[in-house]
Amino acid sequence: MSPRIIALYLPQYHPFKENDEWWGKGFTEWTNVARARKLFPGHDQPHIPSDLGFYDLRLPEIREQQAYLASKAGIEGFCYYEYWFGNGKRLMQRPLEEMISSGKPDFPFCIGWANHSWYKKLWDPQNPGKDILLMEQTYPGVEDYIKHFMTLLPAFKDKRYIRVNGKLFYLIYDGIGFNDVESFIKTWRNLAKENGLNDFYFVSTDYNNEHYKELKEKGFDAIHNVDYANIYHLSPIWKKIGLTIGRKYLHIPMIYKYKNAIKYMLHPDCRKLDIIPVIIPNWDHTPRSGAKGMVFTNPHPKYFKELAKRAIEMVKAKPSEEQIIILKSWNEWGEGNYMEPDLKYGHGYINALAEAIKETCKNKI
Repeated sequence: MSPRIIALYLPQYHPFKENDEWWGKGFTEWTNVARARKLFPGHDQPHIPSDLGFYDLRLPEIREQQAYLASKAGIEGFCYYEYWFGNGKRLMQRPLEEMISSGKPDFPFCIGWANHSWYKKLWDPQNPGKDILLMEQTYPGVEDYIKHFMTLLPAFKDKRYIRVNGKLFYLIYDGIGFNDVESFIKTWRNLAKENGLNDFYFVSTDYNNEHYKELKEKGFDAIHNVDYANIYHLSPIWKKIGLTIGRKYLHIPMIYKYKNAIKYMLHPDCRKLDIIPVIIPNWDHTPRSGAKGMVFTNPHPKYFKELAKRAIEMVKAKPSEEQIIILKSWNEWGEGNYMEPDLKYGHGYINALAEAIKETCKNKI
């Protein structure tokens, strides 16, 4: 039995009205990716896609090719980020909606609610310190939760939707900042029963297992630990001060070697049934945030393979339905964490993950 690897999937690869207004006509994730520049000696930028090119997710053939490549890597399905800001306001829903309405690709999926406000600094490397609010995340209450559910009901009824023990896998990015999340979870569980669905498997993001108890008390079934930055958080204070000074006064991003960073990425508690490990092929946020970003240098598929094998070993003892690993991400090019082929490594990361699964599971019955 192979692990259940679910890859986070960013839909910001097509133009839409709000981005045109904020950044200029035709802005997509590729805009920052293509204009990224080296910020220090040895900095590997820009990253250029190969097989799929600078694609547009409005094209169904691109979504088909992505699914094909992901299946080659051993990925079970995509977790589509959705952006519901409250009062029915949504952004970037087109790829998800077209995938659902067309029934293609025939590839498993689930949904992850990226419930956070948008600020200008998130996508502006020229002015990364400016906290200008672009779109506020709000939680208007039960009526809005019902509208949100009904909007996604066609997805929840789709035969391709990923389930855990029959329950719909649904990821909430910020379970701690969502003060009314207990009401939200209760409302959706009731709506699931009313609409003939077998409940939800709610998962929240956490960092270094800091809020495990609180999130469980709020009603989450599991958490997933996003620990890519642990190498910074667990550094001695003198090193943190040095990195902060370098970033603020020398305009140098925080720099770590990827092979060192992965040593801190998997919390020991990921062996527990309700804690999901996260694996990440690389991290370089500078296309979006410039010198304010964090960079992992000298990444390589062989190091990612090591990380993947460790994560698989951590979940092997769990029941098969719950041997889940989150892959961050399939296509987050603006953060440098992507599996899609590029000019430097080609299919290297896809092959590395497939090999990690094969080698770790070969003796498992």
